[in-house]
Amino acid sequence: MKVFLIAGEPSGDRLGAGLMAGLRALVPGVGFAGIGGPLMQEQGLDSLFAMQELSVMGLTEVVPKFPALLRRINQVAQAALAADPAVLITIDSPDFCLRVARRVRAARPDLCTIHYVAPSVWAWRSGRAARMARVIDHVLALLPFEPPLMRAAGMGCTFVGHPVVAEVPATRAEALAFRAAHGIAADAPVVLALPGSRAGEVRRLAPVFGDTLRRVLADHPGLRVVVPTVPGVAGLVRGVVGGWPGAPVVVEDRAAKAAALACGDAALAASGTVSLELAAAGVPMVIAYRLNWLTEAMVRRLIRVDTVTLVNLVSESRAVPEFLGADCRAANIAPTLSALIRHGAGAQAAAMRRTLDRLGRGGEDPGLRAARAVLAVISPETR
Repeated sequence: MKVFLIAGEPSGDRLGAGLMAGLRALVPGVGFAGIGGPLMQEQGLDSLFAMQELSVMGLTEVVPKFPALLRRINQVAQAALAADPAVLITIDSPDFCLRVARRVRAARPDLCTIHYVAPSVWAWRSGRAARMARVIDHVLALLPFEPPLMRAAGMGCTFVGHPVVAEVPATRAEALAFRAAHGIAADAPVVLALPGSRAGEVRRLAPVFGDTLRRVLADHPGLRVVVPTVPGVAGLVRGVVGGWPGAPVVVEDRAAKAAALACGDAALAASGTVSLELAAAGVPMVIAYRLNWLTEAMVRRLIRVDTVTLVNLVSESRAVPEFLGADCRAANIAPTLSALIRHGAGAQAAAMRRTLDRLGRGGEDPGLRAARAVLAVISPETR
């Protein structure tokens, strides 16, 4: 059986790798083609080109790159058709992935199409699900409240859980070893700073994060800063944190990141999947985020929820403080982050536990659940 997959971001690479591992366990000899990052490549994918080319977000970021993206869309669609797979699986990155799916579906209307990660229609642009249904047969959902929304739009949908629940947290010994390796005293407070996985996010948020940390250090003089990141932006991150206080330690290695998270007393993070990673590590957090001004103005008019943090949404609480848009300023963020370091998780602890339970903690590995869902959708004769 041949499977064609497309992932455009580090979070999608992680999902794709788990799905591929699940498929390999269930279907010996399965073959893969498409686009993915280092984790999917470890599972046997020979990516057509570097996944980082697709990691753009927002109107002003996409428009200048659209001619190049359009060429890639056509290239990937042709590659998918040439591969003659049993299924096309697109993973998040809908602006790119669904354009490919549209071209493939036009040429092969019989080909099964599955999208991994439901569009956040509960947050904004509710019409996206109906448009997706024109080219997607089935959706693999990460959040438990999404399947009814997808089915109402005309697609099948299976809740498969979030891969964060399958992560094995670092031990205390590993956390202490990480501190020792980076010259961080065993009793020094540590703030994790996570300014995003896309270059545009890092450039926008780094000045705010740096200013915030300078203010927080005035209250916590012994504070150290650890910056977990992903390989695609690690060089940029190292450059922008050079002027930050707290002798920042930048970590991109996956194993070392688990130990880094285990060291954190509190975190300052961009909005996104990272809030779930922090919840799995038990690190209380403050979320800060801003978009390009034009994209932000558009989103502000369309947003339908009063929080964008996944921990808040899944736990049905508002325990995690957010500073978004115009509120994303160091003068606003620093007092909240400083108080979090001083007083601990508080109500966040219960919200994080509830979130992980609802995302499938204690159940079957989400990658394996996703693989079972894929096989259930594909007709037996195409396997």
